[in-house]
Amino acid sequence: MANEVILVTGATGNVGRVVVERLLEAGRNVRAAGRTAESVSRMFGDRVQAVALDFTDAATWASAFDGVRGMFLMRPPQLGKPKTQMVPALDYARDHGVQQMVFLSLQGAEGNKVVPHAAIESWLRASGISWTFVRASFFHQNLTTTHLTDIRDRNEIMVPAGRGATAFVDAKDVGAVAAAALLDPLSHANAALTVTGDEALTYDQIAEILTLELGRPIRYARPGAFHYIYHARRTLGMPWGMVAVTTAIYTTARLGLAAGRTETVRKVLHRDPIGFAAFAHRERDVWNNT
Repeated sequence: MANEVILVTGATGNVGRVVVERLLEAGRNVRAAGRTAESVSRMFGDRVQAVALDFTDAATWASAFDGVRGMFLMRPPQLGKPKTQMVPALDYARDHGVQQMVFLSLQGAEGNKVVPHAAIESWLRASGISWTFVRASFFHQNLTTTHLTDIRDRNEIMVPAGRGATAFVDAKDVGAVAAAALLDPLSHANAALTVTGDEALTYDQIAEILTLELGRPIRYARPGAFHYIYHARRTLGMPWGMVAVTTAIYTTARLGLAAGRTETVRKVLHRDPIGFAAFAHRERDVWNNT
């Protein structure tokens, strides 16, 4: 029903904010959750119910989950142990009326038990509620966030993906697919939607596109896993949980397992996916620090 409250977790993130905007465009009543209610209000104003949610703090659960029937679920990157850090909150949500969860998962999560997304998928399958897995391939936006300083300040891409290709995807496409699942739950109930772009690109090709777009040489360093782990911790300041997850993701790419492409964007959104070259042109000022 249009007047039912839909909860969006991670509402201020690259995917979450797209989900919020799509739901608002459809006239839905949105409760948007972030680390603080203030951060949510700064982004969306009074168009949403702004709440703070900490999956590890039971004191925040009632204000976030009570009265909600459907929700978009995003795992905070710092929570690498979902069975203890997230499942108790999800149990609470289910027991207090949430009947549908659309989960931002990871391409290949069904075959990669190392990533925490797999544990959440397992919980959802056994939960008794309606679920949709939105299994995203590697985001374009990771290169404007996690790896921003490498490209902007050091003119290099430092990931241990070898010569493997990746089916990159834009967060705008992923958020739009997730919103579609929330808006039409019956059509996407208990389904796994793998969301990718049209192209499977190596990081050498990504570096070439960025070189052309930014007008300066961008080098793909092609580090090994141990070099990457050292760099991620010492230079990028990643927490250990994020280091482990990203290393696993890049290893998947290096092994040639991240290149699979799907037609999900076309089937669900009835348009073409956003390509990396278009994304690079749209976001060029981020890397140029202008």
